Amino acid sequence: MTAKTLMVQGTTSDAGKSTLVAALCRIFKRQGLAVVPFKPQNMSLNSAVTVDGGEIGRAQALQAQAAGLDPVVDMNPVLLKPTTDIGAQVIIHGKARYQMNAIQYHGYKTIAMNAVLESHQRLQQKYELIVVEGAGSPAEINLRDRDIANMGFAEAVDCPVILIADIDRGGVFAHLVGTLALLSESEQARVKGFVINRFRGDIKLLQSGLDWLKQRTGKPVIGVLPYLHGLHIDGEDGINKIDVEKSSMEKITVLVLVFPRISNHTDFDPLRLHPQVEFHYVGSNQKLPPADLIILPGSKNTIADLLWMQQQGWDEHVKKHLRFGGKVMGICGGFQMLGEVLYDPLGIEGQQLQAQGLGLLEMTTELRPEKLLLRRQGALLLSETPCEGYEIHCGISSGRVLEQPLIRFNDGAVDGVISDCQQILGTYLHGVLDNGPALEVILAWAGLKQVTRFDYNSDRERQIDRLADVTAQHLDLKVLADIIGIA
Repeated sequence: MTAKTLMVQGTTSDAGKSTLVAALCRIFKRQGLAVVPFKPQNMSLNSAVTVDGGEIGRAQALQAQAAGLDPVVDMNPVLLKPTTDIGAQVIIHGKARYQMNAIQYHGYKTIAMNAVLESHQRLQQKYELIVVEGAGSPAEINLRDRDIANMGFAEAVDCPVILIADIDRGGVFAHLVGTLALLSESEQARVKGFVINRFRGDIKLLQSGLDWLKQRTGKPVIGVLPYLHGLHIDGEDGINKIDVEKSSMEKITVLVLVFPRISNHTDFDPLRLHPQVEFHYVGSNQKLPPADLIILPGSKNTIADLLWMQQQGWDEHVKKHLRFGGKVMGICGGFQMLGEVLYDPLGIEGQQLQAQGLGLLEMTTELRPEKLLLRRQGALLLSETPCEGYEIHCGISSGRVLEQPLIRFNDGAVDGVISDCQQILGTYLHGVLDNGPALEVILAWAGLKQVTRFDYNSDRERQIDRLADVTAQHLDLKVLADIIGIA
C-alpha cells in the first residue's frame, strides 16, 4: 500500500492550516480511510511526547487524535524549539540533536530533508492518505532556498496542494493571488484550489469575489469556512484567544506568568475553559493582580526567563502572595525556578551558567544534555487521585523537599513537591490539568470549595467533531477527493 498525499499550505501563519488538517483527518477517518497527519518542519514551543518516546509539535498530536491515532515521531520529523530570537534547538525524529542559529540551520536543511522524506516514506507504507500541513507561507522569498516545509517538500514528493487564507484578517484575495504569483510555474500548477477561512456574514456578498478569483487564477474555491465562535483546540504556538461564558457559581482567580520563552502553554487550557476559574495571563510590564493561585509555566530557556521574571519584580510579588495565604504552582521550568539555584554548567541554554531561584523550595536543579521524554500515569498524592501527562525536560532536581512528592507513578517513581506549608506544588508533568479528577483536586487545593467537574479530554473530542462537522458542510468534498485521487 502506498498512500496518497495532500498538502495544506497557507498564505500566512495562523491562516488555519492546523485546524483544516485536523478537520480533514477526522472527516476521512469517518469515511473509513486510514489517514495520518504529517508536518515536515514545525517551529513551536508547544510539544507533545509520542508513544515511541520522541517529541513532536502539539498540533500534530491533536491531528493524530483527530485521525484516531496515537502520536508518533514520523508525524513531525523536524521540530524547531526557539531558545533565542536567532537560535533554536533542532529536534530530528523526536530527539534533540543540535543547537543552531538561523544561518546554521539554513545550511542544515538539505540534511533535514532526508529525515523528512524518510518519515513520509514510512507513513506511505502504513496508511492510505497523508494530510500534510505546511509552515508559514510558501511565498516567503528569503526561505524558499532549500525549503523543506512547503513547496520544497510538495515538489519532492509530487503531491497536490490546497491553499488556505484567513478572510478575517482582511485582504484575502490579495493574499491568495499574491501568494500564487510568487510561486514558480510548476508550483502554481501544483496548487489545485483555495479554501477561505473564518468568514463572517452572508456568503452572497462574497460570491462576486469568488467568481473573480476563479476567473483570475483558473483554480476553484473548494470551500468557504465560517468563523467558529467558541472553538478552542490546542494552539500550535502563540497563545490563542478563548471566549467562554463563566458560571455564576463560586470562582477562584488564577494567574499564569507569560515568560518570553513560555512552553507548552496548552497546559492551562483546562483552567481557561473551566466555568469556575477567572483566568488571566500576565505579560511583560504588567502588575500581578490579586489571585488565589499563581502558576509558573514551563520555559524553553529557564535561566533567562527566571532572570527576566526577577527584573519584572514578580518574584517579590509571588513571595508576598504566599505570605498572605495564596497558593503557587510550578510546572517543569516553572517548578525549577521555585528552588534555590539553577545550574547550567554546559551552557545548554546559553551563556548564563547559574542563577538564584526564588528560594521557595529546598532544592537545586542542574541542566543536563539528555532530555527526558516520557508519557506517565500515576496518582496525585494530595488525595490518591489518578492523573497522567508527559515529561519533557533536561533538568535534574535534588533536595530535601523532594521527599514530599506530589505524584507517584504506576512504575513506583515519584515526581514533584508538596511544600511543608501546603501552599506550593511543583511538578515536571505537563498535561496534569487535562484530567478531570486531577484538575478538581488541584482547584480544591487552590481554595475552591465546591468544584464543578470539567473533563477537558472529552471537551477536546467534542471540539474536533464540531470542527469536522462544519468543515464537511462547507467544503466540496467531491472536488477534494478528485484532487487527491481517491474514489
